[in-house]
Amino acid sequence: MRFHPIHDFVYKNGELYCESVKVSTIADQAGSPVYIYSYKTIVEHFRKIKQAFKAVDPIICFAMKANSNLAVLKALVDEGSGFDIVSGGELKKARLVKADMQRVVFASVGKTEVEIQEAIKAGILLFNVESKPELEHINRIAGRLRKTVQVALRINPDIDSPTHEKINTGSLKKKFGIDLKTARDIFVAQGTYRNLRINGVHIHIGSQITKAEPFIAAIKKALLFIDDLESSGVKVEYFDIGGGLGIIYQDETPQTAREFASKVLPLLKGRKFKLLMEPGRFIVGNAGIFITRKLYMKDNGVKKFMIVDAGMNDLVRPSMYGAYHEIVPLKKTTSGSVLCDVVGPICESGDVFAHDRNIANIKDGEYLALLSAGAYGYVMSSNYNVRPRVAEVMVKGHKWAVVQKREDFKDLIRGASIPGFLR
Repeated sequence: MRFHPIHDFVYKNGELYCESVKVSTIADQAGSPVYIYSYKTIVEHFRKIKQAFKAVDPIICFAMKANSNLAVLKALVDEGSGFDIVSGGELKKARLVKADMQRVVFASVGKTEVEIQEAIKAGILLFNVESKPELEHINRIAGRLRKTVQVALRINPDIDSPTHEKINTGSLKKKFGIDLKTARDIFVAQGTYRNLRINGVHIHIGSQITKAEPFIAAIKKALLFIDDLESSGVKVEYFDIGGGLGIIYQDETPQTAREFASKVLPLLKGRKFKLLMEPGRFIVGNAGIFITRKLYMKDNGVKKFMIVDAGMNDLVRPSMYGAYHEIVPLKKTTSGSVLCDVVGPICESGDVFAHDRNIANIKDGEYLALLSAGAYGYVMSSNYNVRPRVAEVMVKGHKWAVVQKREDFKDLIRGASIPGFLR
């Protein structure tokens, strides 16, 4: 087994544990499939970033899109975290866990009028704006509410990041951000936006980036842009460097928070702006595992398939990105391994968790854990094939609790109806 970086998922006497709780106990009682999160890992990873950047005391805004479970969010709020949100629903969750709204930033390309209005009324720190039409939209709504709203422009540094194409956001071929010329024109003419304080610069070049170089290139480009603005008399009060720090899924060698900080902090010396950061995967990715149960083995004469009770609707990353998740048994076995595909019950050929992988040869009905499943797992799940979404569990020391109950059929048809003209 590949241990997680700070060893909160380990084998003890042949049994996989999350902190001090036997994972099989959770699976037996909470059911399968199920996501399990380690409180200790979440908190320690947040503290690693906070400690690494303490010299500049940044506002750390956890990227809620990575994991929006309320228990996870509450644990982070208690540590002083803010949030990077991308929807009205995420704003509502931030308020439910009593987040400090002055530590909340709102990104996303397509903010609706209702979302903008609710965020202004909630008193968030600022909007990260993606386009000139969006800026005009926010200005109009702020004027109607008689508010002055802070805005950071998300500039697109046009840097290709060494990550999966679908999570690379720093190129002008993508929908994100504003080109530098347009952004400069907006800053210089900001007096025309009477209800806005355009006083921040934001960048975010992608996710699961394991090397410092793309970040450094983007930050340097943004700093040159800020220098040019300030030479024209524009004051920049906030610099948001986004998120995207990668984690270990297979054989990656990502930088630590301390290593990343050692390369970023020298660039920021003497700067008067407030630094913001938006880590997501780095904090929760290795803080979660996904449990599924083996149903049976199928051999069609060409290859073997281990069929499990979870599907791509529960964890879509392998199907959507070709993502790798280590798969280990909850109980170590002496029966060796079997070369197979690990597949689910969804009626799609893409419903595969692992291709041609040597998997522990466990018995039917026994459990497997997919590691590093704390980010972009449950939040991307769906009800495809009329399948209820699974439960989520948090572990803290010797204690554990279901923090999101498993859906049932009634949940799936709530709000559905057959119209009278079909009766």
